[in-house]
Amino acid sequence: MKTLRSLALGLAVSTGLALVPAAGFAAGASDTDAERQARWTEIATSIFGDRKIEPTESLIKVDAPARAMDAALVPITLTMPEKDRIKGVHFIIDDNPSPYAAHFTFGPAADPGELKLRVRINNYTNVHAVAETTDGQLYEAAKFVKASGGCSAPMGMSDEEAMRGMGDMKMKFSGDAQSGKPVEATLMIRHPNFSGMQMNQVTRDYTPARYINKLTVSYGDANVFTMDGDISISSNPVINFAFVPKGSGPIKVAATDNQGGQWQHSFTAPSPSN
Repeated sequence: MKTLRSLALGLAVSTGLALVPAAGFAAGASDTDAERQARWTEIATSIFGDRKIEPTESLIKVDAPARAMDAALVPITLTMPEKDRIKGVHFIIDDNPSPYAAHFTFGPAADPGELKLRVRINNYTNVHAVAETTDGQLYEAAKFVKASGGCSAPMGMSDEEAMRGMGDMKMKFSGDAQSGKPVEATLMIRHPNFSGMQMNQVTRDYTPARYINKLTVSYGDANVFTMDGDISISSNPVINFAFVPKGSGPIKVAATDNQGGQWQHSFTAPSPSN
């Protein structure tokens, strides 16, 4: 599978989506359902080729605000009731300059019943969650979100301030750990995730894109999930996930960004009780 960034570049050419700020962005509130469907068909073909994608109301569900309060911090919840069937999830924001926001691949230590993240949304758009099952089938759910300017929204501080402490991580756990029962975790990473569309308020130049492009979370020797990300993930990413504690071992997180930054951190996981 192509990298998210190379797909974004290809989509920019094939769909006319701009990767830098531009007036008169093609997609918007006035688009018809037919135009949105045509755009989604083209994006899906670019990512999945000729693989069939079936609509679903049970395998994956998308919870997102109908109108975002902050287009640069839009909360997304992906729910997968039949979690034992889920191998991974692709999250796509159709009308973003780089639509392919994230690809999560779940490992043996994951409990993929629910996943939460925050994203940037640049225009009125459909967002699509495509679940890939263990037998290789694809199923999609969609939600329409009204938002504008999330990818170009300034962070309200200098670039230097935004990058201070870059790579610092925190993790919180909720619930009591019991053997075989999932534990919910919240991972917080300090990183500006610059989109390349934000203007430096001092120099008036555009800040070069710098974003987390891979995130790996493991429990002991078992993978929980791997995320391939792009510019649509919000600054200072926060990801809620669940894992199944079996035995003992730390939660290990490894992150890299598109400019070669690398960070690792270990957290003491709750010990399962019988």
